[in-house]
Amino acid sequence: MTTKRLVLIVLTLFTSWIVGLSLLSSWNQPQIQSQLELYQTNLVLQASDWSPLLAPQGEPGDPSVDEPVTGVRSLLGPDPVAAALAQYQKVRESALVTLTRAESQASRSPQAAKLVWQTRQFMAELDLQLGLLQVQQGETAAAIATWEHIIQAEDSLKPATVATAQVLWGLWQEPPQLLPDASVRLQSLEGWFRYQALHRLYQLQQRPESLAKLEQEQQAAAQRALLRLAIVNSIPVLGLLVGSSLLIFLVVQRWLRGKEALLARNHDRVWPTPWDGETVWQVLVLFFLGQFVAGQIILPILLQIFGIQPANFSSLGQAVYYLVVYALLITVGLAAVYFSIRPFRPLPPNWFPLHWRSNWIGWGLGGYLVALPLVILVSLVNQQLWQGQGGSNPLLSTILASQDWLALLCFFVTASIAAPLFEEFLFRGFLLASLTPMVSVNGAIVGSALVFAVAHLSLSEVLPLFVLGLVLGVVYTRSQNMLAPMLLHGLWNSGTLISLVILGSHHS
Repeated sequence: MTTKRLVLIVLTLFTSWIVGLSLLSSWNQPQIQSQLELYQTNLVLQASDWSPLLAPQGEPGDPSVDEPVTGVRSLLGPDPVAAALAQYQKVRESALVTLTRAESQASRSPQAAKLVWQTRQFMAELDLQLGLLQVQQGETAAAIATWEHIIQAEDSLKPATVATAQVLWGLWQEPPQLLPDASVRLQSLEGWFRYQALHRLYQLQQRPESLAKLEQEQQAAAQRALLRLAIVNSIPVLGLLVGSSLLIFLVVQRWLRGKEALLARNHDRVWPTPWDGETVWQVLVLFFLGQFVAGQIILPILLQIFGIQPANFSSLGQAVYYLVVYALLITVGLAAVYFSIRPFRPLPPNWFPLHWRSNWIGWGLGGYLVALPLVILVSLVNQQLWQGQGGSNPLLSTILASQDWLALLCFFVTASIAAPLFEEFLFRGFLLASLTPMVSVNGAIVGSALVFAVAHLSLSEVLPLFVLGLVLGVVYTRSQNMLAPMLLHGLWNSGTLISLVILGSHHS
């Protein structure tokens, strides 16, 4: 055994340990999907206060009133408050599972101890809103008990959260107990919840002018929420229908036309590869090891030396920080590929092909539409499997909470341009192509998709990303053009980003 191979074996064991620990640490982390569902629930609540929905229906047979209201009601569901209460309780139960797991590890893991505090705070914020939902359902006693639970846990929560709970508790007491800073405390609530709490406060304080202004603001917010809901719901449904139709067409065409079908194009074409499996192995080891060294060792040391604390950054500061970090990781990944294949230059034809005049737009757009129904279907199964756990990319939560348009533009550059270019270069351009002389093309697609999914280091994302990776691999092997999967990947990340921005703007 050569010294190089022995070193690779040792580094592979170490890298596998790192990747395994990273995946394991995501086990107790909540998914972004839970947050998205709550944000969409909040949009539905906000939209449900639109005045035509609350007023009596128009004259019988008047389509100008009945039809729009009926359409909106179908969008919101029969009982938005009851549905929201059930959704919040579901998320709270999932958070309780996370808290229980983290508490069992807190004594031996600083990260778990931090997660305990974060989860308790998250559950307390959920309880603030749960209480308001319970009040609207006529469960005032249950709401008061919910807020009392927050007040009793004041030593382990943020003072502002406890103070808000005290204000809400006082508003629904008999007789009510109004605290002097009630109006200021209730501003920390968002959207529909802030409106419900302030409406109660202004009624008790007998402030008709404030009530009228609040109602006007809520109606404007309800109309904006309706528009966002229509966009968030209609675009995926349209894409799902078109994508399913396209998928059926491609399968039927493959069955009827055989080797002349689109899916059969270049299905067995092997890349001329001057290096062997050891070089591929080396690139993957250097890539994962380099990501760990750069992201977990070098970067924290530099931040400590210069006294930089990313947690204190503004939205724009965090966006720039993520872009710089990702640029560093890209540099590491490109270096791993470059130094590993440099001895084999010049490369044979068709390596890393960028053919601008070919039909790459059709392949990329078609692949995106086909990926939609497949990934959505798998994601539904995945949600049942993980029950809101398994972690997510932390960048998604940051985008969801951001309202700075410059920050969002910076996030777009990171997620929709930099990530697709680099990841397609590595996982399809290098890895998939390098595997084709060793296994079948389909085997290479599966292998590259699996590594692509695992590289994101979140257990809950492995299955959906694996399916997306399969589609990306098919698009690349059939089009023989890296621009096609890069476009597909960019469209996918852009769609996710747009959904996050629309949902995240519910409180504006």
